[in-house]
Amino acid sequence: MIEAVGLTKRYGDKTAVYNLSFQVRPGAVTGFLGPNGSGKSTTMRMILGLDNPTSGTVTIGGYPYRRLPNAARQVGALLDAKAVHGGRSARNHLLSLAQLSGIPARRVDEVLGVVGLQDVAKRRSKGFSLGMGQRLGIAAALLGDPQVLLFDEPVNGLDPEGILWVRNLMKSLAAEGRTVFVSSHLMSEMALTADHLIVIGRGQLLSDMSVKDFISANSADFARVRTPQTEPQLREKLAGALSAAGGHVLPEQDGALRVTGLALPQISDIAHDTDVRLWELSPHQASLEEAYMRMTQGAVDYRSTTDQKAGLQQPLPPGATPPMPVPGQGQPGWYAPPPPQHGYAPPQPAQPYGTGYGAPVAPPAPNGANPYAQAPAPSATPQPPAASPVPPAAPPAPASPAQPAAPVPAAAPSPASDAPQGQAAAAPASLAKAPVSDAAPTTQPEDAR
Repeated sequence: MIEAVGLTKRYGDKTAVYNLSFQVRPGAVTGFLGPNGSGKSTTMRMILGLDNPTSGTVTIGGYPYRRLPNAARQVGALLDAKAVHGGRSARNHLLSLAQLSGIPARRVDEVLGVVGLQDVAKRRSKGFSLGMGQRLGIAAALLGDPQVLLFDEPVNGLDPEGILWVRNLMKSLAAEGRTVFVSSHLMSEMALTADHLIVIGRGQLLSDMSVKDFISANSADFARVRTPQTEPQLREKLAGALSAAGGHVLPEQDGALRVTGLALPQISDIAHDTDVRLWELSPHQASLEEAYMRMTQGAVDYRSTTDQKAGLQQPLPPGATPPMPVPGQGQPGWYAPPPPQHGYAPPQPAQPYGTGYGAPVAPPAPNGANPYAQAPAPSATPQPPAASPVPPAAPPAPASPAQPAAPVPAAAPSPASDAPQGQAAAAPASLAKAPVSDAAPTTQPEDAR
């Protein structure tokens, strides 16, 4: 038997387990439940002497684990299935454990057969799958044929056949009078395996009772009653009779009635007395998962939140207008060019280079320029064209200090200023070095006609 009295464990300012007291009795499978971070693994480590409690005691058969003579022959445990030297084969790993505890070598082959690893006994454990590693850890726990067994998530990584095997193994070990203490997060499996439950939350004891009592104490049992759908007046008649008898009746979405406060035979007698036919009269009891969630809802430390995708978007600068929707965005094959590297640029009116199929192609951007930057918006006042390329001239002679430099007259507008907006008149100076035709193409590619 495992007995904990006032067990407390602190890590600095963190209290992992506080004043925990319970008993794990032989002859039954005791489930150890609790949310992540509730102190289950810490409690198991203190039971096995791997951690020293800050206060309180925990004993196995009346003795602390470290004072048990040949503890490996009396207690078997699986806490971490990966705690195996990967270079050793499964058989050599178990053989080394057997030699340390004075267990005969023939026992190694026996437990390999029990867990189903006899065909891979000579393979190195580093090549084992997660389920095979779990089987090897269970074999190590069974090696000394102990009377007390502790398992932490024993079905982790096992397939359905392996889960069924572990379930039957736990029950058979308890039926032999052994003490079996199992920690797991699989509520459906605990409901089929465990006889007794110890539930903790935030290091403190929440419940210590049988599985049946735990479900009844943390769920509202009710009866489901359904009358012929073609006769709704019978449903109302029965609901009134059940309420008059002291029952609490609630309608369900599919037209049935949820009745609490009355036993099933009493509901049947009331329906018979009121001459109401029943299509369904069935008891409903919450599952272990529902009862567990209701019990531990206030002791959960890690809760998910709604994915706030809007929080990932960068706010626009003050006074900036939001970008216009892009045609075709979100459709299959849509491609978004990389954003400009010089900060946010407000959207500009469309340029004559267009976006349709067969439209003229924009001239290439000079080296170092952003290929996706948009041209500046046209203004009402005509802008002077870019200067024509001229050959480099000799540097002018320095002006006399007594004579100010003559002002340079502004260049007269050239006929190019009458060209359509956004072409030669709006071209950047860096593009003026290459001749650009002002005339729009008069023909389209042959495949665009």
